[in-house]
Amino acid sequence: MELYSPIMAFILGAVIGSFINVVILRLPEGESVVYPASHCPHCREPLRWWHNIPIISWLLLRGRCFYCSSPISIQYPIVELLTGLLFASISLKGGLSLQSLVVALVFTLLLALSLIDLRFKAVPDSLNLLALTLSLFSRPNIVEALRDALIMAGAFALLRFYVSYYVSKREELWVRRRIEEAPWLRDYYPKHIMVEAMGEGDIMVAGTIGAVVGIQLAIVAIFLAALLALPASLYNRFAKRELELPFIPFLSLGFYLSYLFGDQLLESIGLV
Repeated sequence: MELYSPIMAFILGAVIGSFINVVILRLPEGESVVYPASHCPHCREPLRWWHNIPIISWLLLRGRCFYCSSPISIQYPIVELLTGLLFASISLKGGLSLQSLVVALVFTLLLALSLIDLRFKAVPDSLNLLALTLSLFSRPNIVEALRDALIMAGAFALLRFYVSYYVSKREELWVRRRIEEAPWLRDYYPKHIMVEAMGEGDIMVAGTIGAVVGIQLAIVAIFLAALLALPASLYNRFAKRELELPFIPFLSLGFYLSYLFGDQLLESIGLV
């Protein structure tokens, strides 16, 4: 059973990952994830059952449509592989249980949110709220999960206000210096500057993290996310690239590491 648990979990995850690909591509565009059935985005031909076998079909078709030979994005097998690995690793951590399934689904939704955030710089509330709702059932005590979710969401909301205020004031000082140097620019800048340093979606993800791993590990997860985001942030700054850095992918990765290696992380910082 110990040998087959991660294998079965991987297969289930890969199958769910196949559907998640549809969600990632259709939901941000406002399209139904159910209808029409899977089809080639180029020639619009409906796919046969053997075109939809996770990972294997992409390899058999050599990454091209069976009908028109148009290239099939490598995103499809990568998402299926990652989802399978998510399910397998979580089954190794918690065994084959209902709670492990819930946690695996939460991480799968966060994977979808991360890819959508990277591509569109915005995330659908429907997926985010679904992940938050499922996370409340990831622990035996739903009340404790709800409490920790509310604490982390509230703490992140306050952090958002403080960071946004700091960034806005810094931007305001920069604008004032520009106007002092060139008064004619006054009409081109707003009188009041407000920069949102973090999105509302990040707050919901923080609540999800708190519900699954509790307060201590949630703080560790957010700290890890900040460390992981630092190189990308520095690159944007020194390369002078005015790119909005999505934070949900880093939050999700920090969350995943804190879930898998929570005991070791707490022990290393002296909290256990």
